[in-house]
Amino acid sequence: MTDVAQESASEVNEGTVSLLASLAIIILILSYCVNAMDRALFPLLLTDVRREYGLNLQQAGLLSTIFTFGMALAGIPTGYLTARYSRKTVMQIGILIYSVGTIVTATAVGYGDMLVYRAITGVGEAMQLTALLAIFAGYFTRYKAAALGCLNIAYALGAAIAPALGTSLLVAYGSWRVPMIVFGVIGLAVMLVIAAVLRPWLSEAAGQPASTAAATVGGAPTLRNSNTIILTCLSISFGLALYGYLGMYPTFLREELHFAPPDIGRVMSAYGLGVLVSIFTGWLGDRFSARAVLPAAFVAGAAICLALFNGPTGVMQQATLSCILGMIFSGTLFVNLAGYSVKSVAGVLAGRASGIFITALYGSATVAGYLIGWVASLAGWTRAGNLQLVGLCLFAAVLSLFLKPALMAARAK
Repeated sequence: MTDVAQESASEVNEGTVSLLASLAIIILILSYCVNAMDRALFPLLLTDVRREYGLNLQQAGLLSTIFTFGMALAGIPTGYLTARYSRKTVMQIGILIYSVGTIVTATAVGYGDMLVYRAITGVGEAMQLTALLAIFAGYFTRYKAAALGCLNIAYALGAAIAPALGTSLLVAYGSWRVPMIVFGVIGLAVMLVIAAVLRPWLSEAAGQPASTAAATVGGAPTLRNSNTIILTCLSISFGLALYGYLGMYPTFLREELHFAPPDIGRVMSAYGLGVLVSIFTGWLGDRFSARAVLPAAFVAGAAICLALFNGPTGVMQQATLSCILGMIFSGTLFVNLAGYSVKSVAGVLAGRASGIFITALYGSATVAGYLIGWVASLAGWTRAGNLQLVGLCLFAAVLSLFLKPALMAARAK
């Protein structure tokens, strides 16, 4: 990043900087909304894909979550790229990759090449997300988790929009390929908007205004520290639980509870609406100890997962439970695991810490769909949910008690 932009905040007045920053931040949030839409879409179409290609539950589960393999592969390398090159460029390349991958998925001739296409979309999604985490954590230094919670609002919007829009396109055109192509084109359009709006003094650490670049103290000077190790293990466990739900829960609703596609769309949209609490739960992560926030959230997640797979089977009840799970999983745990991962190290290591978080989370997510599909085919959906979601949440709750919040970075006084 030796040639970070010649343009700086000093070249424009403070009001213009504020206006441009606000506009750029909104665009970045919307860009991640499209990323979330892409992830939420494919599981909704999985039954139709499974029927067309003759896939079993294990194969369908792997296909649903294989994009996370691409995210896992790209997470750490992208962390290094954001430390050396423009975050804006890295992010745009990522959007290009996953948008084209989504479109190309519709042209797959078989199971094998579709797996490859879905994995490639994950590479692009990881590149965008890693760059976004570094941008937001670097720009909002005082309230990192709250800022990441603001970013995560985009996930809520995407997860809420994708089911409704995706299932509407599916019903209207009678083909799972149409929603894939439409969503891919939307991603390409967002990439062009970012090119026009985002300025280097906001996206790049070296160009950020002094007023937003307040110093922090603390945090480990190396990635090899106890907090990072524990948070990596927590991210692995969370990835297995989160993507066991996101990857195969729509299939559970359709094939076990026999919900119609529009009802599944409503239930999954409810999950997305739950994520709207992200700013508040991110503030909680900044305000309170990781040893208090994470165990409470994991225990609450275990309770809701237990109810999902063992409780009521009505559409409204499942939607309510999914909304609450959205508050806990993507609204609280994702935001704060990302925030604490960045806080566990000194500021110069933020990009690399974000990369490790993404690799850990999405590396385990790669096999999450296959694993829950395999257990469900052997022992039924109830036991599969209890083992993979409830059990892992309880394990993570205990493990998070060993974190050391006093060693994490904090704003300089």
